Amino acid sequence: MSIRLHDFALSGHAHRVRLFLSLLGLSFEQVPVDLRGGEHKSAAFLSKNLFGQVPVLEDGPLTLADSNAIITYLALKYDPQRQWWPEAPAQIAEVQRWLSAAAGPLAHGAAKARWTTLVGGTPDKAVLDTARQLLLVMDQRLSGQRFLASEQHPTVADVAMYSYTARVPEGGIALEDYPQVQRWLAEVEALPGFVPMPSTQPFSKPAA
Repeated sequence: MSIRLHDFALSGHAHRVRLFLSLLGLSFEQVPVDLRGGEHKSAAFLSKNLFGQVPVLEDGPLTLADSNAIITYLALKYDPQRQWWPEAPAQIAEVQRWLSAAAGPLAHGAAKARWTTLVGGTPDKAVLDTARQLLLVMDQRLSGQRFLASEQHPTVADVAMYSYTARVPEGGIALEDYPQVQRWLAEVEALPGFVPMPSTQPFSKPAA
């Protein structure tokens, strides 16, 4: 049964799925989606995801959208040891807390600042403040344990939080003030099967 991933190379949401597929050792077909050309709003793509967003995963007859939903599904289906999605209720709740952070302050902070910069704009102060506050919380959390939701091993929480955190500098925020976040990024990058989040330059320069 083949896995197909509809994605966009520069999307951190898509990267977290590519990363997790690789960490799980799963082979898949990568199907690029032309976001700049509006392919994600075409009838063919909307039939796969009514929200018109990447990524979309096809696993046999199943079509699934939303990166956090996808990595949760992959963990539950393809990780029988339950490393990536723990079984204990308290640990599941801890993982879910970080999935919420990935969909909330990470998306509205670091991810938004990065995208604004890439398209030639300047991030709002409120966006930068959101990003820095989350980095501070992460740094404090990681001062007491190796990974976000577990001391022993990584979970989908780390997968969900990695991509946009790793590219925070592209949004104009330095990582030097967050040493534990830097240490954690290096730990994730040392995992077998790791694939990096592409580094990019702005698409266009701001007007003079």
